[in-house]
Amino acid sequence: MSVLGSFSPDRPVQTLSEIQQATGLASATTYRLVTELVEWGALKRVSRGRYQVGIRLWQIGSLAPQARDLRDVALPFLQDLIEVTREVAHLVVLDQGQALYIERLMARPEVQVKSRVARRLPLHATGPGKVLLAHAPTDLVERVIAAGLPRQARGTITRPDVLRRALTDIRSAGYCLSRDEMTDGASSVAAPVRCATGEVIAAISVVVPSGQRDLHSLVPVTRMAAAGISRGMRIHAAPP
Repeated sequence: MSVLGSFSPDRPVQTLSEIQQATGLASATTYRLVTELVEWGALKRVSRGRYQVGIRLWQIGSLAPQARDLRDVALPFLQDLIEVTREVAHLVVLDQGQALYIERLMARPEVQVKSRVARRLPLHATGPGKVLLAHAPTDLVERVIAAGLPRQARGTITRPDVLRRALTDIRSAGYCLSRDEMTDGASSVAAPVRCATGEVIAAISVVVPSGQRDLHSLVPVTRMAAAGISRGMRIHAAPP
């Protein structure tokens, strides 16, 4: 698991020595484990002694019910959202104290965003991340603040008091506007997705180039898409 966990969106392809350095395992142990994982299909050997995640691991990962069901329900609404906005749409969940991106659709590939599917980004510096944080338990909010609020772009919230006020405003308004917080030149509108019990289980967002559109004009369609996904999750969870 340590070997597999050493791969990430930032390190999708690694050499044996890089895997060994990331895991702290002995060289012989690393070689043996990597060889077994390649034989089983969890890793794939590519050119020049480098390795990447294999298709069999993806097949197993796709069976995770929460992400699979949420993505299946959300995808039609996200597709409608980018058809209407002609921008970039995200589906994001809370995972290990970060914003985990499980879907990204792009109608405008020229928009510069740091998100990728399966990538984690800081909760305090992303629109959907702040939506998730606004509806998270207080102890998680305090852990995020205690860990520090590093600046990612010129608009990143780095002060605890400002972040707390922003989270209160998000809960009150039902959406989040984010300007140049994760990436300079990119702004977003985000809204919560709820399950049958009313708990916030995800967030969606629309990302646009900063200054090119009025963010408030995107609030209704973003909230409508989030409400549609929430309704779909309630129907999906209902007993037959």
